[in-house]
Amino acid sequence: QVQLVESGGGSVQAGGSLRLSCAASGSTDSINRMAWFRQAPGKEREGVATIRTRDISTYYADSVKGRFTISRDNAKNTVYLQMDSLKPDDSAMYSCAAGILYVGLSLDPGRYNYWGQGTKVIVSS
Repeated sequence: QVQLVESGGGSVQAGGSLRLSCAASGSTDSINRMAWFRQAPGKEREGVATIRTRDISTYYADSVKGRFTISRDNAKNTVYLQMDSLKPDDSAMYSCAAGILYVGLSLDPGRYNYWGQGTKVIVSS
């Protein structure tokens, strides 16, 4: 089993920045990918970014490419999402996910096995 705990959400004005953290515990050696997803009220869950834990391969949704950066610190079993140039449309509940089977870089939520509770991000105009 893997447990995921997110932190770092909050309120920020448009154009500002936030850094989200996701700390993993439990059977962390089994994790081969971690990702961030978000869901705004009334909208479907959207994959934001993913990273393979054994190399630096990353993949981003077009909506955040060039503004968000995903990174990981394997020693701390933590993944980060640096969010810059935030827009009101980025407001959502952001959740961290971990995958243990599929090895590709995918933002399909069905490819992830464990989920955190989420941290809320509000971007005001």
